[in-house]
Amino acid sequence: MADDNKNKKPETKKPKFNSYWIYGAIILIFLGIQIFGGNSWTQPSKTTQTDFQEYLRAGDVEKVEIVNKKVAKVFLTPEAKTKEIHSRNKGKSLFAPGANDPTYEFEFGDLQNFENSIRQIKEENNLKTNIVWNTDSNMWGELLLTLLPFIVIIGIWIFIMRRMSSGAGGGAGGQIFNIGKSKAKLFDEKTDVKTSFKDVAGLEGAKEEVQEIVDFLKNPTKYTSLGGKIPKGALLVGSPGTGKTLLAKAVAGEAKVPFFSLSGSDFVEMFVGVGASRVRDLFKQAKEKSPSIIFIDEIDAIGRARGKNNFSGSNDERENTLNQLLTEMDGFGTNTNVIVLAATNRADVLDKALMRAGRFDRQIYVDLPDVRERKEIFEVHLRPIKQDNSLDLDFLAKQTPGFSGADIANVCNEAALIAARKEKKAVGKQDFLDAVDRIVGGLEKKNKIITPDEKKAIAFHEAGHATVSWMLEHAAPLVKVTIVPRGQSLGAAWYLPEERLIVRPEQMLDEMCAALGGRAAEKVIFNKISTGALSDLEKVTKQARAMVTIYGLNEKIGNLTYYDSSGQNEYGFTKPYSEKTAEMIDKEISNLIEFQYQRAISLLEENKDKLTLLANELLDKEVIFKESLERIFGDRPFKKNEEETAPTT
Repeated sequence: MADDNKNKKPETKKPKFNSYWIYGAIILIFLGIQIFGGNSWTQPSKTTQTDFQEYLRAGDVEKVEIVNKKVAKVFLTPEAKTKEIHSRNKGKSLFAPGANDPTYEFEFGDLQNFENSIRQIKEENNLKTNIVWNTDSNMWGELLLTLLPFIVIIGIWIFIMRRMSSGAGGGAGGQIFNIGKSKAKLFDEKTDVKTSFKDVAGLEGAKEEVQEIVDFLKNPTKYTSLGGKIPKGALLVGSPGTGKTLLAKAVAGEAKVPFFSLSGSDFVEMFVGVGASRVRDLFKQAKEKSPSIIFIDEIDAIGRARGKNNFSGSNDERENTLNQLLTEMDGFGTNTNVIVLAATNRADVLDKALMRAGRFDRQIYVDLPDVRERKEIFEVHLRPIKQDNSLDLDFLAKQTPGFSGADIANVCNEAALIAARKEKKAVGKQDFLDAVDRIVGGLEKKNKIITPDEKKAIAFHEAGHATVSWMLEHAAPLVKVTIVPRGQSLGAAWYLPEERLIVRPEQMLDEMCAALGGRAAEKVIFNKISTGALSDLEKVTKQARAMVTIYGLNEKIGNLTYYDSSGQNEYGFTKPYSEKTAEMIDKEISNLIEFQYQRAISLLEENKDKLTLLANELLDKEVIFKESLERIFGDRPFKKNEEETAPTT
């Protein structure tokens, strides 16, 4: 095989024909006709009327041709052409001048005076010079001037139609008539798709589901022999960045069958009926190459629930596209050898008919990775990066709770950029910590102007967060505190949150109390409060509202929830509860927050001296770590796994 490949000559690519060469040639021909469109291709020498009269008196002129009553062309006798004076003044021409071509030409003034002067010289010298009158017209030039406006209009029309067809038509040839053709990109076994399931870290359950689809296409008898049928479709649902599209790329690399990939917005067009036409064409191509897979990314662009937003009652192109997609997936005459994969992060807005069994038989939820899956994702993204020998992947995985696969890829890239900025030869642990700070907290603003009073207030605010969280059992313990501005925050306290699957009321209340520790510290130390607690108040209010209205954790409201998982009431104009209940909800939310605020004040008043020590050390060093709190407060009485970090401002 190696010899055969070696003996093969590389295929020479023929130059692609360009129609613009034809247009250029036509323009050049018209220009040539315009310039050289006269009776002769020669260009006689220019002379003056005085010189002409001298030649005439000398008997050198055989004929004078008066053209259009303003130009005189002079024809010399054969004997005169041999004279040195005339041979020196030969006319310039594209070709060799003929025997009947004029030698000189010039423009004269009044025609009557010119004719009288010629006759007078002829009579005085007894000459037989002929005088000929002629009208010279450029027929091709006049035709060109007549047709030029029509040619320009037709050319502009062709240009516009070509631009429209290439920009919106899609399909082969790029013509306006192919606008209904599918714009899907085809990957087959001959296409170099390098992504495989080995490149998809984590997502074990999702990989198992889609791998079974790939295995069905490769070995259908394994399933059909037991009476099973091929699934019609699989819907990948998950938060942005969790790896839905990457999983589809891996399917394309592993399937070894034709794989059509496109986005939901590729069906949408300004022309009526184009979306449905493209759906029909897509499934037609897929059936011709069956068994095959179709992947539609961001399917919510066309799969939204019908009849929700069309208040005018007019034609809805998106609904027509969705109807055609439903018909193709499970209607009369459907081909069971075409599987549809789709991805979305808005499954709640999709049409119910699209989600039913027989269309998308499987809904695969792609969640945020846990600590074990994050380690696997780091292993994938660290392959091309030069790492320090001391780098611990378990530590990195625990430092990034709540990060998606895309976030982890960004962390790795940002860490490499930070190491390169520091002129390092390898990427180390501190570079990754700085990258996490950069991504979560924002860009460090070292030159931000902060007055001493503001800096002191920020230091006590962040020290208040650290102190309260250290004293509460269920609050996330602190890792480090900083008063260096990042992004929109003036300071931040980094905690160690637990990755919980369920949350109890006491855990939420302790987190609320720790979040209010910043404002409580300002109240205890300065007896004043500021606007610096905005993000804390926003977080606490959301938590309190969730406890009362979503999770049913309030005794007065009871075991009720006003949360709608379908999202149908998201834009509703009415509340699912009465005005009296609304007043009770508002009161309970306020009571929860105020109770935790007073609790935080009590804790800080008991530890006011230690709070002051911590704030002064923070003012001095700007960044302090857990060791400083252990030195000031002693060991934390609540032992937890303190390995994962996340910031709170």
